[in-house]
Amino acid sequence: MNEFRFSAQRRALIEEIRSRGVTDLELLRLFDLVPRHLFLPEGVWNRAYEDAPLPIGFGQTASQPSLQARSLQVLRPGSEDRVLEIGTGSGFFTALLARLADRVYSVERVRELSLRARKALDGLEIRNVAMLVGDGSIGWRKFAPYDVITVAAASPSVPEALLDQLAPGGRLLIPLGSREAQDMILVTRDAAGELHEEVAIPDCTFVPLLGRYGWSDEALGGGR
Repeated sequence: MNEFRFSAQRRALIEEIRSRGVTDLELLRLFDLVPRHLFLPEGVWNRAYEDAPLPIGFGQTASQPSLQARSLQVLRPGSEDRVLEIGTGSGFFTALLARLADRVYSVERVRELSLRARKALDGLEIRNVAMLVGDGSIGWRKFAPYDVITVAAASPSVPEALLDQLAPGGRLLIPLGSREAQDMILVTRDAAGELHEEVAIPDCTFVPLLGRYGWSDEALGGGR
């Protein structure tokens, strides 16, 4: 499959992202380098370059590209950074992170999504990503601490386990709020170990973070 078949649509998406306040050329270039459609079910390829969340199965969605770009602009992963991603999902954001950071550790609770994302990453020869199937709310302690932690699911509060795995000088971005609406909160740890919080991106909606330190199935009324 020719990965450049949607090149015009990709460039239109980049202009849409730019119009939403992301002007960093390196970040914008990522959305041209990484073909989003390859991370999505083929049935939604015709919508792959809309600036919209898209279904990927198992009750999950691929996030809106402009929101992902704004998240990268807030987190600023660097070439020496170790990144923990909670919620691999389609793997597209994983690929973007991998182009910026030294190493990405990505946790997904749905095995089928993790396997699908791994296949897409391998297809693009992205080799600096380690993946785990499990409870993302407890993080991945084996490789902590992390310079960047990003959470692609909404939580009622910041999981203590993730805060424990954040390095001095590290940044953590997570949607906090109710089940229906959240703000993306940036948590930073200064050199002295103190934590600071601020609203980085207001008014967003994510699927719930399920697990020990997130929402329980019972709190959501059961099921996924």
